[in-house]
Amino acid sequence: MSNQVHIVEMGPRDGLQNEKTPVSVEARIAFVEALVAAGLNTVEVGAFVSPKAIPQMASSDAVLRGAGHIKDAEFHVLVPNEKGYDAARAAGAQVVSVFAAASEGFSRANINCSIAESIERFKPVLARAKTDGVKVRGYISCVLGCPFDGEIKPKAVADLAVTLWDLGCYEISLGDTIGVGTPLKAREMLRAVGAELPVANLAMHFHDTYGQALANLYAGMEEGVRVIDSAAGGLGGCPYAPGATGNVATEDVVYMLEGMGVNTGVDMEKLLAATNEVAGLLGRPPVSRVASALNAKRKRLSGL
Repeated sequence: MSNQVHIVEMGPRDGLQNEKTPVSVEARIAFVEALVAAGLNTVEVGAFVSPKAIPQMASSDAVLRGAGHIKDAEFHVLVPNEKGYDAARAAGAQVVSVFAAASEGFSRANINCSIAESIERFKPVLARAKTDGVKVRGYISCVLGCPFDGEIKPKAVADLAVTLWDLGCYEISLGDTIGVGTPLKAREMLRAVGAELPVANLAMHFHDTYGQALANLYAGMEEGVRVIDSAAGGLGGCPYAPGATGNVATEDVVYMLEGMGVNTGVDMEKLLAATNEVAGLLGRPPVSRVASALNAKRKRLSGL
C-alpha cells in the first residue's frame, strides 16, 4: 500500500452544509485557502442548491469566485439539476458533482424523488457538461445502509454506479452516509462495484458514526481504491440519521496513511491550523481524534 492516495477534501461543502452555525463567505474562502495551503489540492467548496433548503451553502458562487485566485487546485461544486449547473458554470465551475442514493427511501427523503427520477434530472446536466468540457463526479449515498430502507444490497450500488459511469461521470464516490458500515460489508460492496467499473475511478466517502470509518477505508484500500473523501475536523452529519457524525476526519486519515508509509502530500500542522480556525467559528472543538490529541499535546507543551 505504499503508493499515493488522493484525498478529496469535503469540509467546505459536505461538512459545513450540516452545521447549524452559519459561516460567512469570507471565512469559507479563507478555509479553502488554508486547506489548499496544507496540501489538499482537491476541495469541494460549495453546493448550488436552494438556500431555503440548505442555507449554509448560500452564496456558493461567491465562494467559488473568491477561491479562483488559488493556483494548482481543483475545486468541485455540487449541482442538483440544470438550474444549479447554470449557476455553477456562471461562477466558473470546471468540475461539478451530481448525487443519487442507493436506496429509494433516502432518495425520496433527501431530494423528494425516486432513484430513477433523480437520474433523469442528471441526464441533461451530464450531456451539457460533456459539451462544455466540464468534469462530472457522481456520488452515491447510503451504499452500506439506509435510515429508511435498512441494509443495501451491493448489487444495487453496483448497478447505480454503472448507470452514473455510463452517463459520463469520471469518478464514482461511494458514500456510507450514516456511517453504519463495517470492513467486511465495505469490502463486499467495493468488490461488487469494482467488478463492473475500474477501481481506479472509485472513491470512498465514509462517515464515522460508529467509529468504523478508518477500518472501512483500510479494507477498501486492500481492494485497491486510492481516492478518499474526508472533512477537516470531522465536520458535518446527516439530518436523516440521528447521531450521525460528519465525514471521516481528514487529520485521522492523514495520520493513518502517513503512518503506513502512504504519501498524502498533506502538512499536518497547516491542516490542524485550518481545522482549529473553522472549529472556533463553529464554537466547538474538532471531532477528529488526531486534532484533539495534537491540540492537547500542544497545550501540555506550552505549559511546560
